[in-house]
Amino acid sequence: MGQKENREARRPLTAAVFKDRAVTAAHTSKGDNMVLRRNLLSSIVALALTGLVGSPALANDFPSKPLRIIVSAPAGGSSDTLSRGLAELLSRQLGKPVVVDNKPGAGGIIGIQELLKSPRDGHTMLVTVNGVLSEIPHAMKLPLDPMREVYPLAEVARTGLVLVAAPQLPVNSLAEAIAHVKNNPGKTSYASYSAGTSAHTLGLELNKLAGLDMLHVPFPGEAPALTQVMGGQIPFSFNGPAAALPLIKTGKLKALATTSPKRMRTLPDVPTFTELGYPSLNETVWIGAFITPDVPVAVRNQLFDAVQAALQDASMKQRILASGMDLPHATRPEELYKSLQQASTKHAATLQQVGFKLE
Repeated sequence: MGQKENREARRPLTAAVFKDRAVTAAHTSKGDNMVLRRNLLSSIVALALTGLVGSPALANDFPSKPLRIIVSAPAGGSSDTLSRGLAELLSRQLGKPVVVDNKPGAGGIIGIQELLKSPRDGHTMLVTVNGVLSEIPHAMKLPLDPMREVYPLAEVARTGLVLVAAPQLPVNSLAEAIAHVKNNPGKTSYASYSAGTSAHTLGLELNKLAGLDMLHVPFPGEAPALTQVMGGQIPFSFNGPAAALPLIKTGKLKALATTSPKRMRTLPDVPTFTELGYPSLNETVWIGAFITPDVPVAVRNQLFDAVQAALQDASMKQRILASGMDLPHATRPEELYKSLQQASTKHAATLQQVGFKLE
């Protein structure tokens, strides 16, 4: 009996083994049945933990059809450009076509809704910014909870935000900008690409730390916000480098400071807020690949490995750097999710402190 039990314990845990054990238990003596029932219970628990029970696609069958990357941004932007590079490399690795499908709108929620309509088998991913999970739910009323419905797979690229000033403004540094605001009490404003996002809360934090009274003016996106700053109607704005960098290079905007942990490779002469004495103004924005949390764990791991391999490709690294962003961290999905939860909690607290109300 001991040898038989040892052979049974060594059998690979598959659905077939699960079935065999159940059948055997039904035709066994009462004493042996207790042992087999324990084995059966262990099998159920192990299968559940590995994501095999009810799994529509096992890792050795994946991928079984073309893959799809949903991009929650319009064509031509950083998320779109990076997604197309990723799709090309994943197609080579996985041996299946990978289609990029742009679904912009509603702060990234339309892209999430499209993901949720798709089969939960790992053949569909979403590429979007981390703020769709950690910021947007606190900025607007939503038909779903992104933190519950979506799960991070991998970082694709990361960066900080840039505080820019109107070219007509007589300031060329953060210290001069702070002095200008103090010399014009109640007369200075700053733009953001959406109320309730980091572009909004960073200005609130700067107000508190430097004793300023800048008025926040929200816009539906970076383009209209930057247009107002370039024209001098609004003096300041926090923006991502992808949108701001070309305008900074041509003198249409002045870059005063960045929220990156270290100086941006694309703006080496612009100091960080940490360097300038404001270490809490340290904000990292990242573009990531996301899936639903019920994708089988084995498939999730295979996708993670494939994405990481693609991100190590020289052509993909060049795409990331050309977009003005930095190379990503190879952080595991579990750690990414924890960081999103922490960012969400911090963001909610900041908005609560200023009495921000959902529209």
